[in-house]
Formats: sequence, C-alpha cells, structure tokens
Amino acid sequence: MEKMRNSTGIILWVLIGSFGLLWVLADVNFFDAMQAGPNSLGSVNGEKISNEEYQSRIQYYSNAYSQQTGNSMTPEMRAFYENQAWDELVNSRLLDQKMKELGITVSDQEVLDMVFGDNPAPIIRQNFTREDGTIDRAAIQQVLSSSEFSQQAVALEVQLRNQRRQQKLQNFIAAGLQVTEQEVEDEYIRNNTTAEVNYLRFPYSEVAEQDLEISDSELQSYYNNNKDRFTRDESYRFRYVTFSKLPTEADTAQIIEDVRELREPFAQAENDSLFLARQGSSTSYNSSFVNENDVREEYQAVLDLEVGEVSDVILTANQAAILKKEAERGNEIKFQIMSYNIQALPSTIDDANERAADFEFFASEETDFEEEANSRNLEIKEAFATKGNNFISGLGTSQQIMNFLDGSDEGDISEVLELNSDFVVLEVLEVTPEGFRPFEEVRTQVENLVKIERRKELTTEKVQRLIDQYSTLEAIAESTEQEIQSQSNLRANATVIQGAGREPLVIGAAFALDAGETSGAIAGNSAVFIIKVVSKNEADLSNLDAQTRNEIRQRLEQQKFQEFNSVWLEQLKEDADIVDNRDRLLQ
Repeated sequence: MEKMRNSTGIILWVLIGSFGLLWVLADVNFFDAMQAGPNSLGSVNGEKISNEEYQSRIQYYSNAYSQQTGNSMTPEMRAFYENQAWDELVNSRLLDQKMKELGITVSDQEVLDMVFGDNPAPIIRQNFTREDGTIDRAAIQQVLSSSEFSQQAVALEVQLRNQRRQQKLQNFIAAGLQVTEQEVEDEYIRNNTTAEVNYLRFPYSEVAEQDLEISDSELQSYYNNNKDRFTRDESYRFRYVTFSKLPTEADTAQIIEDVRELREPFAQAENDSLFLARQGSSTSYNSSFVNENDVREEYQAVLDLEVGEVSDVILTANQAAILKKEAERGNEIKFQIMSYNIQALPSTIDDANERAADFEFFASEETDFEEEANSRNLEIKEAFATKGNNFISGLGTSQQIMNFLDGSDEGDISEVLELNSDFVVLEVLEVTPEGFRPFEEVRTQVENLVKIERRKELTTEKVQRLIDQYSTLEAIAESTEQEIQSQSNLRANATVIQGAGREPLVIGAAFALDAGETSGAIAGNSAVFIIKVVSKNEADLSNLDAQTRNEIRQRLEQQKFQEFNSVWLEQLKEDADIVDNRDRLLQ
C-alpha cells in the first residue's frame, strides 16, 4: 500500500495521458475507421473495386433477368450473378492494366472514325440507322453536341474507347498467334487423307487377375512418382437443418377455395382473356379450337359442360383449376382454364423463414447447433462439398452455400440461406485444404491404375511375341483364333475406330505407315492393336484452293486465340494481387 501511495502521482499522469490519447483518437474518428473495416469492396493489383460499380452490375443482371422471365431474381440466382459480376470486374481490371502496360491507347481521331467514318461501330449502326439503312449523322451530332444528351454522349464515348482498346488487344494477341502455311496444309491433309485398314485387337481385360502380382513397394513408388494425379481441391464437411417452403395442406385448401370462388365470376365474364389476365391465372388464354378426342385426360370434365358453363375445381400435378367451355364447332371445342399454381402461401414462407432465423440466432449465440436442433426436434443431416463444384448431394446446386463455405472455418454457422424448396442453416464441421491426398486414402485407386499399367505391359509383350513368331496379320489371326476386323474410309483426323472405340494414338500410328505395311504392337486406350494398311488415299495439295485455305486458316486462328485467351487470363489472375472484401463488407 505504501508503494501504491508513493506512485499515485505517476499513475495519475499515466491515466491523464491515456484519456488524452483516447480523446484525440476519438476526435479523428480513429475507432470509427477501425470498425468500418476496408473502404473498398476489393482491389486488383492495388486498383480498387467499389461497391457502387459491383451493385450496379448486379442490378443490371437483375433487371435483365426480370425482363426475360417476368420474375424477380431468386436468392440462388442472385448468388450466381454476384460471382459473375465480381469475376467480370476483376477481369476488366486485369485487361485494362495489361493494355496500359502494353501502351494500348485510343486517340480522339479513332473515336471520331468509329462514329463518322465509312465503317461506323456496331453501336452507332444500332442506334442511329434510318429505315432506309443509312446512318442519321444529324442525330449523332445532336447527341454529341447537345447539353440535354451530355451524359449519354460521355457514356457513348467511354464505350467506344473500351471497344476499340479491346479490339487492339485482341489484334495484338492474334498477331503472335499466326498460323503458318505449313499448319494450314497439314490440317488439310489430316482432314482429307483416308485409308482402309485391317486390324487385330487384344483387349487389356483378357489378362487374368491372378497374373497381376503387385507389391506394396510398387504401389508406393507409383504414388510417389505420380502425386499430381492424386490432388484434391479444398473441401468441406458440414451439417445442416432445413425449414420447408413447400405448400402445406392448409395452403392447398386455401388455393382450391380461392379458385372455387371464381366459378361464378368466370361464368359471367364476357371477355375471358381479360378475366384470366386480371385474376392472375397461371394458364394463359387460348384462342384455338381442339378436337374433343384430343382433350387431355385431366381436362375431360369440360366435355360435359354447356357453352358458358364452368366446372368444379379440378386438381392437376401442380395446379388447382376451373374449366369454362367457351364455344363449340362441330366436334371441336374451345375452352379456357382459370388456374393457380399450388404453392406455399406468403404466410407459410414467412413462418419458415422466421423459424429458421430464430434457430440460427440461438444456435450461434445461446446454445450450440446440435443442442438447439435437438430441442426443436429438427433432423440434422450431413453433407460434403468440394470447392469449384456447386452440386451438393442432398441439397442440389447452390452457389449460396459454396459462397459461405469458401473462406469459412470449422464451427462457423451460416446465416439463413434460401434454396428453392427450403430455408437452410448449416454448421461447418471440417475444412480440408487443397493438396495431395494421402497414400492410404487413395490406395485402391493407385492399385487399379498400377493394374491397368501392368495389363498394358503384359498384353504388349504378348502381342510383340506373336509378331516376332508370325510373319503376317492373317497368320497371327489364325494362331489366336481371331477374326480380322476392317474399316474403310478411315480419316486421318478421326479419333474413333469402328468397333474399337476412341483410339486417337492408334489412328495416328496407322497413318504413319505406308500402304501394305503392317505395324508392330500399338498400345491404345483399351487394347493393343496390330494394324495393316490395305490402301491409303493421300490428300492432294493441288486441290487446296484459296477459299478452303482461308477457311482453314481462320478456324485454326480462332482455335489458337480461344485456347490462349482462356489460359492467359487465368495466368494473369494467378500473378495478380487480388483482394476480395465481399465477405467482410456484404453481410
């Protein structure tokens, strides 16, 4: 106590200093900034991606989805478009940075040429073409010069510049992927060279199991030398509970009653098309007559009605409906269907959502997942998911679940996720990082692969002994009691041999032979082959005209560009510093 009394002055000054520091930090909003977290949604090599542009892109997809389907986006579709929007923003940043690095720019004159030149950009043709097909230059000038259209003019210029820059980048890439004359001619020869072949096939499956003696050391050696074949992606094991969104008996009864109450108004309606539209019928107006014999079984009740009469409620697989005979013409009738889909009412869905949210709160804050589920008599199910694969056994395809699992830790509990037929809450039990699968886990797979290799070796040795012993294909066939198989008009670019399946390596080896020549043992996908080329029809390059040459060149250039572009973009991503703050900012 004496020491404390003697140190009172020091302690007092420390406290005063501490309170002063806290006051200064609070005055400059230090703690608000700490709580606020990242000030952007993410970045690519230090270039920020704002939440505004991310949400704007998602809103674009939402509007397009609503226009195309007439419905608002489901949570699952929104999760899909969120990932797509993010990927597009990242890709656009990477491409823009690469174009700056390469010095790819667009001059003002190039933009003007895209607008006023002899070959205007597609967006100009789309928006400023007259009925006679000519470009309305006056309308273009009005948009570019009038203050009324200033925002549209700026947006148009940005779009044109981006299009031109991307075209220059594509041209830059394509310039390095030139197709040579030799490549064109080789492709023409592959496409037009044919042969007639005879062959014998010795399947690997004919090797008896007892002939395959494989030691543990061989298995371990194969595993060590082929580890790349046994990699795994990040995976997750989790448990979950569901809260059904399917219609209850009460929902179905209510929908049936709602449809039944429309019988009299439907019978009195003078304009059936307007009536169906106003009542929101799930079946549209049909102006066609149908033969009585062609009326579907579930609608047979309409045949017993008088014109203008409405049936009682009928139930189909997913609808409650009433039928109205609108007209008769000989043995044909025209009838209308007023129907509502049998689905959960909003109150039922809200109740399921509330129960799911209540469970999630108590499982996260008050008890634990299993205890809370047991107290509510909820069935706990387990599932397994792999990163990069949105399909989850028992739950179907769900981008929302994969978004939650990506970056989650063991013990994390999700918020309520809305799937097509359920609300679901899940808890992560185990996260397995990507890497090599341990030997014991893949031992059976390794053993099967080693057995396949051993079958190939034994079969190849057997066939080679036959070739050394007998001089002709016919003699080998006779000695092995096989029938020689044949295929005429086999193309050099084919991948399948008739009666033998997909065997591109065997076909390639066959076309390396001359007419009349017989091969050695050729190990294929499913068997070892001996092939004799009966005849060979070599493509004549003198028949390669300019048009065909150009078509082949364009096709090869397109193939090269597509292959390079996808790999190149993935490489840019791997080398980039990409920061994704969505899981921290978008809760």
